[in-house]
Amino acid sequence: MPYHKDRPLVVQNDYCVLLEVRHPSFEEVRAGLSRFADLVKTPENIHTYRMTSLSLWNAAAAGLTAEEITDFLERWSKFGLPGGLRSDIIRFVERYGLIRMERLGEDLLLISDDVEAIKEMVSYKSLRSYGLCQVDSRTLRFSPQYRGLLKQELIKLGYPVEDLAGYSKGEELSIRLRGKAEDRGAFELRDYQRSAVDSFYREGTHQGGSGVIVLPCGAGKTVIGIAAMGKLGCATLILTSNSTSVRQWKREILDKTEITEEMVGEYTGSGKEVRPITIATYQMLTYRKTKDGPFIHMDLFNKRDWGLIVYDEVHLLPAPVFRVTADIQATRRLGLTATLVREDGREEDVFSLVGPKRYDLPWKELEGRGWIASVECVELRVPLSEVDWETYRAAEPREQMKLASVNPAKLEVLKKLLEQHETEPVLIIGQYLEQLRRIAESIKAPLITGQTPHEQRETLYGAFRSGELRVLIVSKVANFAVDLPDAAVAVQLSGSFGSRQEEAQRLGRILRPKTGDNKAYFYTIVSGETKEQEFALNRQLFLIEQGYAYRIEAAPGSGGLKEQVISG
Repeated sequence: MPYHKDRPLVVQNDYCVLLEVRHPSFEEVRAGLSRFADLVKTPENIHTYRMTSLSLWNAAAAGLTAEEITDFLERWSKFGLPGGLRSDIIRFVERYGLIRMERLGEDLLLISDDVEAIKEMVSYKSLRSYGLCQVDSRTLRFSPQYRGLLKQELIKLGYPVEDLAGYSKGEELSIRLRGKAEDRGAFELRDYQRSAVDSFYREGTHQGGSGVIVLPCGAGKTVIGIAAMGKLGCATLILTSNSTSVRQWKREILDKTEITEEMVGEYTGSGKEVRPITIATYQMLTYRKTKDGPFIHMDLFNKRDWGLIVYDEVHLLPAPVFRVTADIQATRRLGLTATLVREDGREEDVFSLVGPKRYDLPWKELEGRGWIASVECVELRVPLSEVDWETYRAAEPREQMKLASVNPAKLEVLKKLLEQHETEPVLIIGQYLEQLRRIAESIKAPLITGQTPHEQRETLYGAFRSGELRVLIVSKVANFAVDLPDAAVAVQLSGSFGSRQEEAQRLGRILRPKTGDNKAYFYTIVSGETKEQEFALNRQLFLIEQGYAYRIEAAPGSGGLKEQVISG
């Protein structure tokens, strides 16, 4: 096998791909690799990616061919592809679309040009409960009620179904965007937003109408959702993560379309409005009076003839909503998210029930074009005091994580950062309320938690946006879908056990474009040599995956650590 020492990749037969960080073409290769492989480890000089069946199926659904993937790996690999790996990649990629789901009158069909695939499906006992009936050597028939459940089951068996069975049109609703200069709120879709909408819509064919758009916070996913509504022209149910986001969606819809306020309903704890466009929270849908009681608001899915359901922050989709989604596969579904990573590992269910990835764009590409801010990511490590070390060593593992997270020494580091960014709006984020209350009292800044009344939150958010308030402290309540466009600095004091999902949302708080040099800063203060430092490695993974350089340095006065730069 020829050896090309000037190339940056080593492709292994276990589907792992090693990428040299210091190679001159690192950025180009990283961007190409991330289209079909997931970043799993980030040592200083070599990053490790892994191809999985799901990463390859998502690539295929987004339009990437097996030939493009293998040619890319061959072009950049030092040793070429190991024996058999090329055929494995081709086999995985070609699995997407091998089984097609189509409609015939009242029935649905599973069709394949591969007779052996049909034979294999007939042999599975787990599929018999769905009433599969063999029509011929290439066709199986089944009832539409099993459309979602069957897709879930088949992907577990290694058959990602391409759903071409079409959708019900739903209740018609003219949704005209404000696109003329004389209109109030006139706006124009950015080119990538238009591409995202087109990738989802696909000329209204059966190949379009369901799937996930992956873009960072600040890139205008809400606008993409609104533009998709305009394309389809139908009654729409929008599901999102909290009441603040409900109001944000309503504001944007009224600002960017000619829809009148009485056509938009908010379905929240304070009111149950079901209108042609209805916005609800996941919490409302999953509310029940007792642990084992019924979900009393799930019938919202049936209260109108919805033509489109938008799942905002689809990575947060709760299990009960997955179950309902399996039953409404004839309704078009659009997922919006900054990351496909789910902490519960249910990425396959998002693929099956909401749809495959239809569009994404590297964060660094958006940054380079000025659509989002340029971000400097820094991890500051601070030691525990001798007394706290003794307590830490004697504690149970979960308690150790908390002790490291609430390290009192973090306060002085935070104060130095506030001095360093004395003219910029700063968002301080943490996990533990007692830590946040102590810091709020010390630096005389307001704190927003889950107990903060909605009106007070809105007042504080408004003051922060206007510049009247420069520093705001928030608990996890502000992780998701909160409109904080003026934050230029984010400081993480503690988080959820290395959650990449949470990192995506927190970084998103500062990505909106800034005036001047369009620069933002993302700091994480971590207790060195503790479990918190271990979990921080996973959080780093997300930032590096998106192309950000991640600098690690000792907090002022802690000593003992040379600066490290982990390239993205």
